[in-house]
Amino acid sequence: MLQLILGGARSGKSRLAEKLAAGSQLQVTYIATSQPLDGEMNERVAHHRARRPAEWALIEEPLELARVLRENASSERCLLVDCLTLWLTNLLMLDNLERLTAERDALLDCLASLPGEIIFVSNETGMGVVPLGELTRRYVDEAGWLHQALAERCQRVVLTVAGLPLTLKGTAL
Repeated sequence: MLQLILGGARSGKSRLAEKLAAGSQLQVTYIATSQPLDGEMNERVAHHRARRPAEWALIEEPLELARVLRENASSERCLLVDCLTLWLTNLLMLDNLERLTAERDALLDCLASLPGEIIFVSNETGMGVVPLGELTRRYVDEAGWLHQALAERCQRVVLTVAGLPLTLKGTAL
């Protein structure tokens, strides 16, 4: 089963994804896409680590998400990817459109063949004002297109607001 958990900053999306992964009764592998490059991001990473069960495996991969999914997906495993918008940011910061396109397409193309359960977490950023800068507008556009394509392929899509899940597609939580 493929699930997409969307929400704003501090909406409870990661906590919900972790709850779903824990409830899957499968071995859980947490795939972290962040690159903690400053003190504030290090604090966020530490907060996430402290919440996770010690028995969960961890893979840190900022760019090659499709490869990691193909290598680790299993019918006995739940993969939790947190988060797609950080992954997208990492690719955008490379300033290489071909690489961004190749990695995004590889992700979308591999989903149908992956066994097991996969839970994606991502920030819903396109619900506010249009950003002023070119890079931030491109980020919002790319995230929106990615979310639409992923939601089309997922069996369940949930929007989390104020810690409350609103099921947009699939069986309600």
